[in-house]
Amino acid sequence: MFFSVVIPSYNRQPILEKCLQALRRQQLDSTVEGYEVIVVDDGSTDGTWEWLVAEAREFPHLRSLWQNHQGPAVARNLGIEKAKGDTIVFIDSDLVVTDHFLQAHAEALKQSNSNRVFTYGRVINTCNFDTPTAEPYKITDFSAAYFATGNVAIARKWLEEAGLFDTRFQLYGWEDLELGIRIKQLGLKLIKCPNAVGYHWHPPFTLEQIPQLIEKEIQRGRTGILFYQKHPTWEVRMMIQMTGLHRLLWGTLSVGGRLNERTMAPLLQWLIDRGKPQLALEAARIFLNWYNVQGVYEEGRRQKALRC
Repeated sequence: MFFSVVIPSYNRQPILEKCLQALRRQQLDSTVEGYEVIVVDDGSTDGTWEWLVAEAREFPHLRSLWQNHQGPAVARNLGIEKAKGDTIVFIDSDLVVTDHFLQAHAEALKQSNSNRVFTYGRVINTCNFDTPTAEPYKITDFSAAYFATGNVAIARKWLEEAGLFDTRFQLYGWEDLELGIRIKQLGLKLIKCPNAVGYHWHPPFTLEQIPQLIEKEIQRGRTGILFYQKHPTWEVRMMIQMTGLHRLLWGTLSVGGRLNERTMAPLLQWLIDRGKPQLALEAARIFLNWYNVQGVYEEGRRQKALRC
């Protein structure tokens, strides 16, 4: 078993450095022939590519690729195309893994006694940049996703048979879960791998982040329609929040949009000032989810108008 760790990156140089340092420290036994790390710089403007070139000797397993900014789907496909490994590991460039990360994936794959499986590791969210691995697991870190590229290992042949990532997903969201639908149709079984731990870093929540978060939710709504067009099922409708239940839920909680980034700003800042940025972010999800639902239905109406 030879691993190719594929990492798309866009303007995340400081945390990418921690990500690569962690991968450099991997401890493996004879069940793993070796590994490589492929970083695809998706047209970063923060000096990521220059840093990768300058520091190449510091990371002996690293291979760096560059592309114009086209999104993670295109970047991951490029990484798969250039990979040498028979097994692909996907992580994000803001994930810091433990020393036994790859070994844990290898052991779980081997113990399954089947080649029609893939492994999904544990992701722990943290805003601790200095020591991200000090963060404890929290109930909010639980994920029921079938295939999410934050921490997954899968045989390359299944990705190729499923057709790789759909490169039409250039806005934020859903490209990995959409591929997961096609992988599930191949009959692959998900094996949870809690010993393959990655710590997903994000900066502490501030009010300055809100415009970008709103834009992401609107984009996620728009790409959700593309997801549904490809797989018009009730399961996908639930995933992208395109149901009357979601409109009622987030419309009620946001009081028809009256609880928004302006009216909730004093409460959010009060929580932040008291050292509770994560709680502030969870409160902000009231209006962030309302923006997402609006984005879904707006794009749905736009697509319907285009067909008429």
